[in-house]
Amino acid sequence: MSPATLRQLKDLPGPRGLPLLGNTLQVKPPRIHLDVEGWAAKFGPLFRMQLGRRQQLVIADHELLGAVMRDRPEGFRRSPLTSLIGAEMGLPQGLFGSEGEDWRKQRRMVMASFAPGHVRAYFPSLVKVTLRLRSRWHRAVRQGQDIPLQADLMRFTVDAIAGLAFGKDINTLESGEDVIQRHLDKVLPAIFKRVLSLVPYWRWFKLESDRELARSVAVINRTILEFIAQARQRLRDEPARRDQPRNLLEAMIVAADLPDSGLGDRHVAGNVLTMLLAGEDTTANTLAWMIHLLQRNPQALRRVQQEVRSLAPDPAAYRFDQMEQLVFLEACASETMRLKPVAPFIALQALRDTIVGDVAVPVGTQIWGVLRHDSVSEQHFARPEAFEPERWLDGAQPPLSAAAKRAAMPFGSGPRMCPGRYLALLEMKMAMAMLLSSFDIESVDAPGGGPAEERMAFTMNPVGLRMRLREAAAAP
Repeated sequence: MSPATLRQLKDLPGPRGLPLLGNTLQVKPPRIHLDVEGWAAKFGPLFRMQLGRRQQLVIADHELLGAVMRDRPEGFRRSPLTSLIGAEMGLPQGLFGSEGEDWRKQRRMVMASFAPGHVRAYFPSLVKVTLRLRSRWHRAVRQGQDIPLQADLMRFTVDAIAGLAFGKDINTLESGEDVIQRHLDKVLPAIFKRVLSLVPYWRWFKLESDRELARSVAVINRTILEFIAQARQRLRDEPARRDQPRNLLEAMIVAADLPDSGLGDRHVAGNVLTMLLAGEDTTANTLAWMIHLLQRNPQALRRVQQEVRSLAPDPAAYRFDQMEQLVFLEACASETMRLKPVAPFIALQALRDTIVGDVAVPVGTQIWGVLRHDSVSEQHFARPEAFEPERWLDGAQPPLSAAAKRAAMPFGSGPRMCPGRYLALLEMKMAMAMLLSSFDIESVDAPGGGPAEERMAFTMNPVGLRMRLREAAAAP
């Protein structure tokens, strides 16, 4: 395509805005993903918008967006604003916020810790945490209590990632304190709020909420340093652990200590925090959405429950290979992430002059990638708004096209695809298999009834779900 035929950002359609403010007042942070998705339906796969002083190219075509995401880290990077605000808050920076050569070094370290052999070795710890969640829900049933779904799932994911990744049994499921979880829950919403703030007021004065955030960050940082110190002590006391690390943290330290790795404890700390934050929010919210969607689709619920009770009926005896056999449960996860991706958009920045579609993209251009446009499009999916997990199974009719399978990108795409995706899916399968084998779901209610409201707070979560269970009926 010749330069003369390329469109410029200023030539693209888009919502009309105000001087200086642009379209900022036309979006509401808790539903900003829906606002931009609405504009994509109106203006097409490539349009412009302006948030504050930042002009943005919006990409709502999955093929174009996939190409952009694969052109990392050379051609594009994550928006630097998120990392800048995290650093301002005093948070150590890990793989998520790193770029260029620093990213490559950390990627090798993190991927080494997620090797299949390591994940298999962590499986007994995950069984223990899953059984604690079952005990918590058994108590709720006996006491006739509703279950605050997301809060309990957050406890589960924090305990799982702490045990699997750091060899630390923090046990929030059986504790009333929720110490680390309570502090972690403040971080991502605060980053999201500050990223979208018109005025960075916190640089000049602090509200009480900002002071509380600072105290939480200090607790998180102390806890992470304690995790690292304890892991290093274990490696000194038991040198054999260096050949066979027993958790992700030990594996990261071993990788960081290799000659010429260029990494140190500050990189390890950044990735400990990344695992805690990413492992908590994304997995817990995906589980909450899956339970909600299954309850609203009884046929799918019956089928997945039958699969679980046939192939994995006893959570206390779960084996790694059993989880691999739960193909319809995995299809339920894929369908949940298609309809309710907890990361429905991605913010990027061009690192060089380039072209996206027929649009000239100068270096420094801000990119807003709409990840849920094509995944709910009739062009790629029959009955795109319906929850139909069977569409993901081998032999599905009609079969999903290769383009349709690429349209849903819940873990990203390209070199920066989420390294913890297999561990996240394993956690989801364990929690869901336990729920479906041990309980019958009576209700999963959102405030006001009906479908749960979507709310953005760095990740997209369902608002206020409460679940009521009963003990599973004995098999005939």
